[in-house]
Amino acid sequence: MQTSFGTGQANRESTDLAFTDPLTGLGNHRRFFDKVDRLIADRADDPAPFTVGILDLDGFKPINDLFGHKAGDDILIQVAMRLRASMDGHSTVCRIGADEFAFLYPLVFSEEAAAEKSRMLIEILSAPYDVGERTARLSASVGCSLFYSGDETTEILINKAETALYHAKRSGRGRVVVYTREMEEAAKRVTRIEQALRRAVSAGEVEPHFQPIVDLATRRTIGFETLARWTDRDLGSVPPTVFIPIAEERGIIGPLSQLVLRKATEAARSWPKDLFLSFNLSPSQLVDQNTGLHILAILDRTGFDPRRLEIEITETGLMNDPASAAQIVEDLRRVGIRVSLDDFGTGQSSLGRLREFHFDKLKIDRAFVSSILDDRPSEHIIRAILAMCEGLGMDVVAEGIEQEAQADRLVQFGCAGGQGYLFGKPVDADATLGYLRDSFRGALRAKAI
Repeated sequence: MQTSFGTGQANRESTDLAFTDPLTGLGNHRRFFDKVDRLIADRADDPAPFTVGILDLDGFKPINDLFGHKAGDDILIQVAMRLRASMDGHSTVCRIGADEFAFLYPLVFSEEAAAEKSRMLIEILSAPYDVGERTARLSASVGCSLFYSGDETTEILINKAETALYHAKRSGRGRVVVYTREMEEAAKRVTRIEQALRRAVSAGEVEPHFQPIVDLATRRTIGFETLARWTDRDLGSVPPTVFIPIAEERGIIGPLSQLVLRKATEAARSWPKDLFLSFNLSPSQLVDQNTGLHILAILDRTGFDPRRLEIEITETGLMNDPASAAQIVEDLRRVGIRVSLDDFGTGQSSLGRLREFHFDKLKIDRAFVSSILDDRPSEHIIRAILAMCEGLGMDVVAEGIEQEAQADRLVQFGCAGGQGYLFGKPVDADATLGYLRDSFRGALRAKAI
């Protein structure tokens, strides 16, 4: 009898361990699925609504890298304690991923109540966390779905919550989104674009287009920015504002970027040697320590001089993992590649980043340029940026110039470089050669194709 009791107790303990997250003591994904399965079964005859939610910590990886994995684990334990304390006797919270938690509210019946509860969780998690003698702050994003029908399974509910979370994350930090049917249609379209983009990258069907960058004083072209363009046989022309974020989110940005850079450098070999090629790196590439190796391999393959290449990165891209970004920037600059800070003034970075990263060039965001003629604050901001860059020994390019008056005002302020529709729209490689023949007829006559 004692043996039977002991065996039963051991089995229960083994089962508890299988359903428990060892770090936080919360239930794990198996526990959560089991809880939702049981609630759906309980409401089979009378399907009263309930809420399922998924909470993802925003920017946890940089904090983990900054403070160390031990401190990261301590923060996760504190997060779990706060979430557990916020649950009533009917509700459940589990840890289902590295920095992802799921909650079940059996008595939350409406979208409004689900959103309110989720905002409360975000508020609870926003208070500082003790990390030794220091503190850290976190935000979180939440996606929710509601059970309305006995036809819905646990997997369907969680997939809907994941879809809502995806929309919340795309909207920014600290957002709450409750699932709607429109999101499902949007998610299906994203999947269609993703699948088509994967095919296009494999087939080499994404093309570089080039927009001129000029010396504002002389209007002489000094280089080109590379911009990816894609036309699909079924989807038609897909804007980069659509397919680039999808490539980022679905892990295609690396192969896509390498394809476009290879084609761009092959095309740029036909240009005059004094023209540079500017190319954008995505935020995810700034945390991949193989990025520099990929770029150098492409330059070696195409025979393009690294000293003619400029890499553009954004302020926001620096924030994901500053240490990794700094290493990548240093690796690129070591071989002669210049590095520019793009869209300056609209991101999340600080002026201290300019000192830490030693940028060669800064690009003033079009938001300031577009209002330079009628907005005094924009004028003062541009003047301040130009003065700062002069002191730091950085070149400057103003983006989004569309009017002669804007260009004249920038020259008056001392801005050397400019880019925008006033000087040319992005065009493909053949059209770019035509542009160069017109602009540099004498220099290119012998090389004309």
